[in-house]
Amino acid sequence: MTPTGGTDPDPANGDVGLAGARGGSFAPSAGPPVGPARSRRKQLRSAARSLGAVPFLGYVVIFLLWPTVLVVAGAFATDSGETTLDNVRTVVSTGAYLNAFKGSLELSAATALAGGILGGLLAWAVAEGDPDGVLRRAVLAVSGVLAQFGGVMLAFGFLATYGYSGLVTLVVQHLFGLSPYATAGWIYSFFGLGVVYTFFQIPLMVLIFLPALDGLQSQWREASDNLGGNAWAYWRHVAGPILAPSFIGALLLLFVNAFSAYATAAALISQGSPIVPLQIRTYMQSELVIGQANVGKALAFGMVVVVIIVMSLHALLQRRTAKWAS
Repeated sequence: MTPTGGTDPDPANGDVGLAGARGGSFAPSAGPPVGPARSRRKQLRSAARSLGAVPFLGYVVIFLLWPTVLVVAGAFATDSGETTLDNVRTVVSTGAYLNAFKGSLELSAATALAGGILGGLLAWAVAEGDPDGVLRRAVLAVSGVLAQFGGVMLAFGFLATYGYSGLVTLVVQHLFGLSPYATAGWIYSFFGLGVVYTFFQIPLMVLIFLPALDGLQSQWREASDNLGGNAWAYWRHVAGPILAPSFIGALLLLFVNAFSAYATAAALISQGSPIVPLQIRTYMQSELVIGQANVGKALAFGMVVVVIIVMSLHALLQRRTAKWAS
């Protein structure tokens, strides 16, 4: 109460201004900034956080988007820059190019399936073990290294081991008297290329598929056991349907990984071009094929189309996997 019997001004009710008008000592307190100042500060913070993505976006534009634009534009252009469909017609009507696409598809599918099965079993063994155990840490560390151990280094490693002068070849020759030309020729064949590709597909599958296996809840297995189900029933009706989208999605990623690989095949196979990347190399580096670089770009455009189709299927599977997770 005031000395005159009135009530004290309440700032919350807007009485501060009235008290000031009457000579009171109340003044509005300083609160947090509102209006344009707060909005401007929020925009600056958001822009500062977005700066962290600039290097990644620059990398994507320079090394992914821009080369793709050049490939697509060159596939439908002549050497003088005129628009044409001749490059694409040449690719789809030439047996050597179609066989190269067939070889790439077969190699990618076979190595994706082999790497997916073997890598999936290894990932399952790791998931069943101790989450903090030495085996899990060792497998993940080795897989992280071997998944990136490709290209010329991987080819050299296999040649130094199984080539005509490789360690294993020389040991077999010393022990059994077999000629290196009879025991080491497989590494330079299409089958040998598949074996080398599978080497880096297995650890990649472990890294991709292990999180899906870790997502299986132990309560689901217990519920299946309580209802009288055996191990087959659990994997057939519970774990299998849940893991199927992730497993197929991982196979698609392995397919794309093998389909786009170049350096390993280039180091192993020096005669002929059984896959598309080696056919493209012919048009980019050969001194005998001059003035037909855009045919190589048409081949690359075909690879882009295949990758887009496969990755679209992978996106659909990821959407289904997200529904299971939610």
